[in-house]
Amino acid sequence: MTLFKRSKTTAKGFDWAGLLWLFVFFWYFSGITQLLIQLTGTSGFTGFRQAFVMSAIWLAPMLLFPNKTRVMAAVIGVVLWACSMASLGYFFIYQQEFSQSVIFIMFESNVSEAGEYMTQYFAWWMVFAFLAHTAFAWFLWTRLRPVYLPRGKALLAATAIVVAVVGYPLVKQTLRTGSLAEGFEKFETRIEPAVPWQMAVAYHRYLDTLANMQDMLDSASKIPPLHNLKDAMANQPATLVLVIGESTNRQRMSLYGYPRQTTPELDKLKDQLDVFDNVITPRPYTIEALQQVLTFADEEKPDLYLSTPSLVSMMKQAGYKTFWITNQQTMTKRNTMLTTFSEQADEQVYLNNNRNQNAAQYDGDVIEPFNKALADAAPRKLIVVHLLGTHMSYQYRYPSSFDKFKDRNGVPAGVRDDQVPTYNSYDNAVLYNDFVVSSLIKDYAKTDPNGFLLYLSDHGEDVFDSAGHSTLGRNESKPTAPMYTIPFMTWASPKWRENHNWNVAGDVSRPYSSSHLIHTWADLAGLSFDELDRSKSLVSDSFKARPLLIGNPYERQQRALIDFSLIKPKVAPAVVQQ
Repeated sequence: MTLFKRSKTTAKGFDWAGLLWLFVFFWYFSGITQLLIQLTGTSGFTGFRQAFVMSAIWLAPMLLFPNKTRVMAAVIGVVLWACSMASLGYFFIYQQEFSQSVIFIMFESNVSEAGEYMTQYFAWWMVFAFLAHTAFAWFLWTRLRPVYLPRGKALLAATAIVVAVVGYPLVKQTLRTGSLAEGFEKFETRIEPAVPWQMAVAYHRYLDTLANMQDMLDSASKIPPLHNLKDAMANQPATLVLVIGESTNRQRMSLYGYPRQTTPELDKLKDQLDVFDNVITPRPYTIEALQQVLTFADEEKPDLYLSTPSLVSMMKQAGYKTFWITNQQTMTKRNTMLTTFSEQADEQVYLNNNRNQNAAQYDGDVIEPFNKALADAAPRKLIVVHLLGTHMSYQYRYPSSFDKFKDRNGVPAGVRDDQVPTYNSYDNAVLYNDFVVSSLIKDYAKTDPNGFLLYLSDHGEDVFDSAGHSTLGRNESKPTAPMYTIPFMTWASPKWRENHNWNVAGDVSRPYSSSHLIHTWADLAGLSFDELDRSKSLVSDSFKARPLLIGNPYERQQRALIDFSLIKPKVAPAVVQQ
C-alpha cells in the first residue's frame, strides 16, 4: 500500500522516473546482450537501436493496468529473462548474436550432441555471469512502481506506443513492398534483435525455411540423372575440392597485378597454380550467381537449374562422397537456395549462425572441418568449401592481426580521405582471404591427393575502384567491371597432372563466364555425359569464345549485354605498400 501512495504523490505531474524504471527493466533483457555486442565490436548499431525501440511495447499494458504493474512485470520479466539467458549464453560462447540459424541447430540436434556442446563450451565463469545477470534483473524489478494516468490519457498513451512501435513500421513496410506478407517479413527483421521476439521470429522463419527447403529438395530429387555418364578414372581414389569465395574482385589481388601485396601467400604458390585472368561472373549477387555456377543454367537458359542436376548431384552420380562446409549464413529465407545445394551433399558443416552479415565470423573456421573431410576414409570425395570471403562489412572479415593497410600508401589518388578506411578494410579482407585459401591449398597438398582444387569467387565487389571512385558494393542496374571480374585458379596434384595430361597454361587468358563452370569441372574431373558441352569448358580443345553476358536474364529488354572479354586487371599507378 505504501508503494502505491508514494507513486501517486511522487509528483503533481507525471511520474517520469517511474516510467523510466519500467522502460529500463524491460530494455535490460535485450539491451545487455546488445550492449556487449557494441562494446566488443561484434556487429553494427542496428540491432541495438531496434531492441531499444521494441522494448517500449511493454509500457502499454503497464499504463493501462497500473495496479497490476509488479505482477505483470514479473510474468513478462520471467519470459524475457529466460530468452535473454539463451541469447546471452550464446554470445558468451560464440561472440555472436542469437539468430534463426541457432534455432535450426537446436531443432536439428539430439540429446547427445547437446551434451557434447555443453561439455565443450560451458565455462565456470558463466555461472557467475548468469547469476549477476539475474540479480540485476531482480534489482530492477524491485525499483518498479505503478505509473498512473487518467484512464483516457492512459488509453491514448498505450495506443500511441503500439502504433509507433508496431503499427507504423508494419504499415510503412507493407506500403513500401506492396505486400502485407513482405511487409510483415520486413517487420519481423526489425523486431528480431529484441527478446522474446528473436525466439518467435527465428522459430517462425525456421518453419518457413524448412518448408521451402523441403519443397526445393523434393523438386531436386525428381530431376533425372545425367545420361550416359562415364568417368575416365572411375577405379582410382580421388579427392576433388571446390572453394567458393565471396565478393572478391581479382583486381584487388597482388596475384593479378594489384600494387599492394594483398595475396602474399598465393603469390608464393603462383608457380604451382593455374591462374585464369579473364573470368567473369554472370550476376553480382551470391544466390543468383551460384544458380548458374553450380548448375547447367546460364544467362541464355537461366531456368535449367530447376530441371538438371547440380554439380554436387553430378559428382554423387559419379560415385563421390560429397561434403559441404560453409561459413555463409545458410538457414535464412534469402539463402534457401544455398541450403538446397548444401543439403544435396552427404555431409554438411554449417559454421555461421549470425543473424546478419555485419558480424565478425572468420573464414579460418573452415580449416578444421576441411581437414577432417580430407581424412575421411571414403576413397572418392568431393569437398565444397563456401567462404564468407570479403563480404561487406569488410572490417568484420578479418582478425586484428591482418589489419595491415591503414593509411593512404597504395591508395589511388582519386579515393577521398573519408573513403580510405573502407578501401583499406577491403584490402585487409583480401589479405585474410589469401591466408585462408592458401591454407586450404597447402593442407590439401600435404595429403598427397589424387585430384585438384579449384577456387573462384561468386562475384566481385566495387570498393571505389571504377572510374570516379564513387561506387561501393554491387548494383546490377549500374554494372562496373569490379563487380564481375573474379579470381579463378586451380591447383592439381602431381598424380592428377600425370594421369590427366594436365596442361592448361595456354587456356588461362580465355574469356570465360563462371556460369559455365559445371562443364569445366566435369572436363577437369574426367567425366563425360550427353549433357556435357565441351565448347563451354575453359580447358577443352573444343572451347568456343562467347560474348560474356551479365545481368538479370529474366529482364531481357533491360539487361546489360556487356562483353567483358577484353577486360584484364588494370590498376592505377600507386605506391606499393609492403
